[in-house]
Amino acid sequence: MIDSNVTALLAAKNIPFEVIEIPLTEDKKPIRHLEEWLISEGLAPDSVVRSLLFKTPSGEFVLLAATGGGRADWAVLRKYLGERKLRMAEFDEVAEATGYVVGAVPPIALPDNIRVLVDSHVAEYSTVIIGSGVLGYALSLASIDLLGLLANSDMGSFLKLDP
Repeated sequence: MIDSNVTALLAAKNIPFEVIEIPLTEDKKPIRHLEEWLISEGLAPDSVVRSLLFKTPSGEFVLLAATGGGRADWAVLRKYLGERKLRMAEFDEVAEATGYVVGAVPPIALPDNIRVLVDSHVAEYSTVIIGSGVLGYALSLASIDLLGLLANSDMGSFLKLDP
């Protein structure tokens, strides 16, 4: 069992979850071929909820929670946020803003000043995999439970899907 703000939140809300141990490289970084590893473990790579952190020119951080193989649609995000410019948060900014290291950032249990957007494709999966807050571990839970925790977040179509 691992202990993080994410597992504490899920336990406090009585939301069942499974811990998935993800192998790390020798230098303690996430493995490069995560999709292949997930498939070998019988897990759907598209069910991973990626937590993509953006920074606006005014310094606001916005996290996009997205599943599937699509890429963030920058034009849609800028328009939705009312921003002319937007950039990905830098490596150091991710840990500073979220309290989690790159590769372990969850879409929940975040500081209150981070605005969360949820791509509507998350609802297409019965079970999703999210960052646990601890590098080398992920959590599997029902998407309906995750969406319940994200009920106050904005939901929309924020991805460009690969053909």
